[in-house]
Order: sequence, then C-alpha cells, then structure tokens
Amino acid sequence: MSKLGIIIKDVYKKNVKSVAFVIMILAPFLVMGIFYLSQHFFGDMNDINKIGIVAEESTIADQFKQIKNKDYRFETVSSEKKAQDQLENETIDAYLKLSIDGQNINGEMYSTSSLGTTTELSLQQILNQLQSSIRAANLSLSTEQVQAVMAPAAFKASKVSFENGKMESDQGDAGIQLVLSFLTTIIMFVFIMTYSSIISQEIASEKGTRIMEVLLSSMKAKTHYYGKLLGVLLVAVTQLVIYLIAFIIAYQQFKDQPIVRDFLSNVSIKSLLGKNVFVIIGFMLIGIFIYAVLSALCGSLVNKPEDTAKAIQPVMYLSMIGYMIGLILGAADPTNAVIKVTSYIPFISSYSMPLRLATNTVHFSSALVSLGILFGTTIGLTLFSAELYKSNVLVYSEGGTFSSFKQSLSIMRNERRKKQTK
Repeated sequence: MSKLGIIIKDVYKKNVKSVAFVIMILAPFLVMGIFYLSQHFFGDMNDINKIGIVAEESTIADQFKQIKNKDYRFETVSSEKKAQDQLENETIDAYLKLSIDGQNINGEMYSTSSLGTTTELSLQQILNQLQSSIRAANLSLSTEQVQAVMAPAAFKASKVSFENGKMESDQGDAGIQLVLSFLTTIIMFVFIMTYSSIISQEIASEKGTRIMEVLLSSMKAKTHYYGKLLGVLLVAVTQLVIYLIAFIIAYQQFKDQPIVRDFLSNVSIKSLLGKNVFVIIGFMLIGIFIYAVLSALCGSLVNKPEDTAKAIQPVMYLSMIGYMIGLILGAADPTNAVIKVTSYIPFISSYSMPLRLATNTVHFSSALVSLGILFGTTIGLTLFSAELYKSNVLVYSEGGTFSSFKQSLSIMRNERRKKQTK
C-alpha cells in the first residue's frame, strides 16, 4: 500500500471507530424517533387543558363555553377574583377575561406559564369566530350570508414551461427540486459544521506534537496533507452512504402510507433524474469539499490542536452567512439582487444557486457557469493549501494564525524563487 493510502486508512479507521462518529450517525435517528413517539403517544396532550372564562355578560361566556374544542375545556367562572384563586390553586390552567366594546370582543389570557404560539393562535381564532357571530346577529345576517361575506378569494400560482411553443405545467418538477435544494442546503451546512473541526484537528494533530520532523523524513508534506484530508472526507462519504441506505429502507417500509403516496404521485421521473437535480447535488458535494479544504488550510496554520477552534471560526461564519442568505432570503425572494450576486461567489454560491435553480429564476447555463467557478476555485484552493502546508508544516509562530499565514506565504515565495533561479 502507498504512503498516501496508509494515511487515508489510518485516519478513516480512527474516526469511524470513534464513539463520536457513532453518536453522530445515531443522532438524527434518535431525534426522529423521539419526535415520532411524542406525536404518536402524546400528540393530543396539552398542558393547558382547562380554561376558565370570566365575562361581563353571561351570554358571551355561555356562547364561548358551547364552542367544541378537542384541546381545551372551558368553564365559566363568576368573578375574576375566583378565577385568580383557582389559577393559584391549579384548579384551572388559565383563565380568559372577556369584555365587549360595541361590536368588538376583547380577550385577555392569564396563566402561570407560557401558553405557546399554537395555543394563542387557536384561542385567537375562537374569538374571531365569536366576534363574527355577534356582528352578524347585530346586522341581522343569516349563517349563509356570513359565510358568503367571509369566503376568501380564489388564488392559485402555477409554474409553467414551454416546449415546442406549447405551455405545459411544471409544478411537479419545481416542487421536488425545491425540496431537494432545501435538503441539500441543510445537509451541506450540517456536514460543514461537523467536519470542519474534525479536518482541522487532524491536520494540526501531528504538528502540535512536534512529530512532523519524523514523518517528513519518510514522506512528502503534500502526501501527508492529502492523506489527512481525503481520510476525513471518506468518513463524511461513509455517513452520507449510511443515511442513503437508511432512506431506502425507510422508503420500503413507509411507501404505502397515504402521505408518501400523495407526495410520490406528484413526482415524475423527469424531476428525479433531471439535469437540475444533478447540478444541485453537485453544488452540495463540491460545497462540502471546498469548505473542508478551507478548514484544513486553517488547521495547518495553528501550533497546537487546541487552537483549531479559533482558527476555523472564519469558516463557520462564512458557512453561516451562506446558509442564512440561501435558506431565508433565497426562499423568500429568489429574484433578490443579493441572491443573484452571491450565486456566483464561491463558498456562498453552494447555498444560493441551488435555490435559484429550483425556482427557475436562473438559466441552466448560468448555473453551470457558477458550478464551474466553484469547481475551479476548489481545485485552486486545494493546490494552494497543499503548497502552503508544505511551507508552514514546520513553522511554529507565536503571533497567531494570521502571523503564521504571512510567514508561510513568505517561505512559499522564497521556495519558488529558489526553484526559478536553478
């Protein structure tokens, strides 16, 4: 086996056999399992179950009490003082004070704990229905007339494409591509946050122990660098493969579920095997790789493995900026000028361009140009980081990461000048 292969194998086996890797693999399954069990067994359980109603007019309280709701049970309380006593003694979980101002109903909820957004929105909806009923009664409107007035306007947005001058619906393909772009964006962000630290630690590990002098006597610095980098990336690929296998098994188990059948009925072979999908996946894979190389570069500049957390902070921030721009701004307004510009900037384009491609706000050729820029930058950064590692592998600067970077650049330039003069 070659020296490069030995390093890759050593790094791969060490990380795959670690407890941290096993926990990292199992974590998503545990979270999904807990979520499923909580919904299956405790989905209908709510801490706010019994709500007292305090109203100036008993008729309003009676109307409110007659409203059927599976989550809450309403009970009329004669006065606010009694409601406060019951709330203090935990006889009721909360109480709602109702008052009428003309045709408007005012409601104030009191509880000893936070209600949560879901509970507040549900009670707000009940109050809106009650207020509409009161206004309808004052205007002598029938139930049918109220429903006609409250009926929302019909609105539907459809995405279309043109083939041979004929307009065709493209909604199914857009849906699966948008879901895929969101999924790849999230996966890329999680992998970058996870493996940036691992890669930088691996690169800096031998350097901090001063064992590099021994290692470099038997192999080239670039061989050591590429072995460490590829070994950790192989661990990341292993994790992706495990999740892919788990997805296939889950699909076989749940493919007959109604929600899965409904989703698959809107998915075509074209959307699964279309050119956009492969480009979106390409952005994810190259995006993970370029951030891995940048993390390795930062890790090579530290003197001790303990300093890697500080060194890779710029990588974390850069990834977070791209994630926020792509996932939040890109989903809300994919035609925004910021999204258009950042979709061609390496590092951030891995987040921005897949969303633009999925929403058809960019031509396929433009996406290929962006992917080409990202790929070229990745190759250039990989070669540069390996060359810089060769120069700084034996540099132990006390001035911090930036000082080590400047010193390494100076050494690299001097080495190139020596080669040119020979």
